[in-house]
Amino acid sequence: MHKKLFIPGPVEVSEDVLSKMATPMIGHRGKEASELQKRISEKLKIVFNTKEEILLSTSSGSGLMEGAVRSCTKKRTAIFSIGAFGKKWYEIAKCNGVPADLYEFEWGEALKPEFVDDVLKTGKYDLITITHNETSTGIMNPVEEIAKVVKKYPDIIWCLDTVSSMAGTRIDVDELGVDICVTSSQKALGLPPGIAVCSFSTKAIERAKQVENRGFYFDLLKLHEAIIKRNYQYPSTPSISHMYALDYALDKMLEEGMENRFKRHIDMANYVRNWAEKYFDVFGDKKHLSNTVTVIKNTREISIADLNKALGERGLTLANGYGKIKDKTFRIAHMAECSLDDIKDLIENINDILKLK
Repeated sequence: MHKKLFIPGPVEVSEDVLSKMATPMIGHRGKEASELQKRISEKLKIVFNTKEEILLSTSSGSGLMEGAVRSCTKKRTAIFSIGAFGKKWYEIAKCNGVPADLYEFEWGEALKPEFVDDVLKTGKYDLITITHNETSTGIMNPVEEIAKVVKKYPDIIWCLDTVSSMAGTRIDVDELGVDICVTSSQKALGLPPGIAVCSFSTKAIERAKQVENRGFYFDLLKLHEAIIKRNYQYPSTPSISHMYALDYALDKMLEEGMENRFKRHIDMANYVRNWAEKYFDVFGDKKHLSNTVTVIKNTREISIADLNKALGERGLTLANGYGKIKDKTFRIAHMAECSLDDIKDLIENINDILKLK
């Protein structure tokens, strides 16, 4: 039995999007492939709210995160983490020999703009990384306020992980001043895992030109130069199947309307939060909650494994807590093509299984 996914990635993928991945192959060096890749980039610019170039990578989002810190750190990187996935930036930097310092906040807290200011005024750093939406804690960082701080430091390259938020909540990449904004297919974009995308600003391009040893596969400058010189061709063989699905999914997204899409995600988030407040409690700073995943305190000390087993028998599944808050919390994702009716159905089944009145 297929279990409908309410986990923070991979998400449930609609049948029509899945079917596009079965489109017959084309040569990846031909005109048709260039046109496909260019269409995707132009549509993604609308989703990202950017005029900068969009790069595609046949990888997970982690690949472009690696490319960002390795391609654009000339001096030293400051890694700001509010959970497990924010800390991943630090692990990536260390594994690539990139000088970096980790600044961690307590799980459940949001990053404070004034703290970012204190770190940057030291003058030690020329690149920073921030996770917009932390799925381990259900917290969304206040990037609009953080942007005001970062703009005071024009030499800083700002890398933003929007893997679990892009296309699920509004992110104005250019207005914020983000240089490299990374997301991937298996979250709010609503595709299977396997393709990642990022914006790449003019400032980031100029920085990358000054950096030696940018790697090979994830050299963002090489990706960008290939687009320009080869008319939207990529150095390595891309996943054409994912591109067909992404091209189609973006058409659906733009037809729905981005503001309508964002409202749908907020409506689902509010429904889950209200239910959680009634029967459990919401984890973390309630002024900075995610619009795509809700982390719920297990105040009733239920067996989340038993709940998921019972849900699985009904064709549904949610996520346990992550890392050090596993079993102490559980997570319900509400992103991509998920609807409010889907969320209501999940909640009704949870209520029935747990005998909640």
